[in-house]
Amino acid sequence: MGLFSSTKSGPSESFPVEKTDEEWRRELSPEAYRVLREHGTERPGSSPLNAEKREGTFVCAGCGTPLYESETKFESGCGWPSFYAPLEGSVDTSEDRSLFMVRTEVHCAKCGGHLGHVFPDGPRPTGLRYCMNGAAMDFKPNGD
Repeated sequence: MGLFSSTKSGPSESFPVEKTDEEWRRELSPEAYRVLREHGTERPGSSPLNAEKREGTFVCAGCGTPLYESETKFESGCGWPSFYAPLEGSVDTSEDRSLFMVRTEVHCAKCGGHLGHVFPDGPRPTGLRYCMNGAAMDFKPNGD
């Protein structure tokens, strides 16, 4: 699917990793659950992943799917971890019409968890800014 293709991630869509609401609540922190499963947004500047500078991989906090390599992370000044490109096949997008605007939502391709949004104002080589909620991700340093 293309970057800005319109897909819907909702109750009727199935994903390779599926769990009951009870399982998600048991396995995720309250903040990760709110972001990943309820399409929430963490406060800007609140994620420790903003300051993460080590080499490694950012993975989905819900299912562990590798999402972004550290070399694609950049400081956008938006208050959330930002990347210019996801790993191939790791994320999908859908149209988000909440908050009286149209944005492109980014969700995990494996579990459907809400990660954040993508905007066309990023750096080269893609020109994209994947603005992700840190609560939706974990970081796995290289060598671990």
